[in-house]
Amino acid sequence: MAQAKTLTPAELDQVLDYIATRKFALRNRVMLLTGFWSGMRVGEIASLSVGDVMNKDGTVKAEVRLSAEQTKGRQPRTVFLPQKLRDELQAYLAMRQPAIAEHPLFVTAGRRGFTASVMTQHFYWLFQNAGIAGATSHSMRRSFITNLANKGIGVRVLASLAGHRSIAVTQKYIDVNDEMKRNAVEMI
Repeated sequence: MAQAKTLTPAELDQVLDYIATRKFALRNRVMLLTGFWSGMRVGEIASLSVGDVMNKDGTVKAEVRLSAEQTKGRQPRTVFLPQKLRDELQAYLAMRQPAIAEHPLFVTAGRRGFTASVMTQHFYWLFQNAGIAGATSHSMRRSFITNLANKGIGVRVLASLAGHRSIAVTQKYIDVNDEMKRNAVEMI
């Protein structure tokens, strides 16, 4: 089975431009950027509650602590949120104005929390309709890991950020591209 496509910056912009024209634009934008900028799996994103990301004072946490039940490997882990993602989440929370910490962070049009399966399909159709062939919900995670590898982040740090116990698994996520090769030869 082929791996999910790693998105280029232009393709990310293409998807965000498409999302901006649709219903639930802010929700969809923040869901996409959560995967793209945090490296969380779609099931982890779907499992997030308001209290997972929001402090009692209404600000967004810098770190999300995923419980064993929320992760694929049933190992709790900490996900670090970059400031640009915290800003996006803050705007989303301001629009949504959630009152109960246990409620799902992202809800469907029917006001229910997404399941991992429904969110996977949702991303599939967002990518398809935006004209990005080969992209799936896993593209966000692969893009996250590849982008950090391209910036020189070591594979051990990448494995930890991804929640992988083996760096061999992480290495499979890294999509080697021409930009990485150009940067490599310039180091000589």
